Amino acid sequence: MYKRVLLKLSGEVLSGEGNKGFSDDKIDFLVEEIKKVVEHGIELGIVIGAGNVFRGTEFSRLDAKTADQIGMMGTLINALYLKAILRNKGIKAVAISSSTNSPSFEPYHYDTIERYLRTNHVVIFGGGTTLPYFTTDTAAAIRAIEIGADVLIKATKVDGVYDKDPKQYPDAQRIERITFKEAIEKGLKIMDMEAFSLCQRYSKPVIVIDFFIPENLLSAIIGEKTGTLVLPD
Repeated sequence: MYKRVLLKLSGEVLSGEGNKGFSDDKIDFLVEEIKKVVEHGIELGIVIGAGNVFRGTEFSRLDAKTADQIGMMGTLINALYLKAILRNKGIKAVAISSSTNSPSFEPYHYDTIERYLRTNHVVIFGGGTTLPYFTTDTAAAIRAIEIGADVLIKATKVDGVYDKDPKQYPDAQRIERITFKEAIEKGLKIMDMEAFSLCQRYSKPVIVIDFFIPENLLSAIIGEKTGTLVLPD
């Protein structure tokens, strides 16, 4: 069982696939999945995207730098929202960011983050990397390394990594376990290359799961076979 976990969520976990805003049903499901993890004594950090607030196609008339900055603001909205929802359900949670002076966020200090993790708070990181040109995948990789997470779990809508696109090829095979080197050689799209190279460099295992299957998150954390495990070489 992994003791400390960094969970990468897309903004769509709050809205449902292809939707915007906040769905009560999706949020209730998310809270229940997090609650199961917390009740097992797992120290949990979360990086959440902003796909339910902004989408890249909406920024086609903007330069990449400005579009990324707007997207990072969206992650602050989601971090604050998720913190409030978890607290309303009796789960200790804190939102942390170095990109805002809002009193609703704690400042980004390593000692502060460590204290909250050790006292069973769910630590939600908002603001991405704080720099343009990087995705929330990269933010998740950085935070996983910084907090000393045992594993980075990427929550998706697909039950792992396949040898080819399962939507196009009915004979696609799910890969249960693979090394970073093998994944690169096969050209498998697991995370963006910046995030992937960071995890490889710092020997941070990655698990890709279908988050929308009940208890899948907990199963991955306690070591049951689910999704795809990417291991250091």
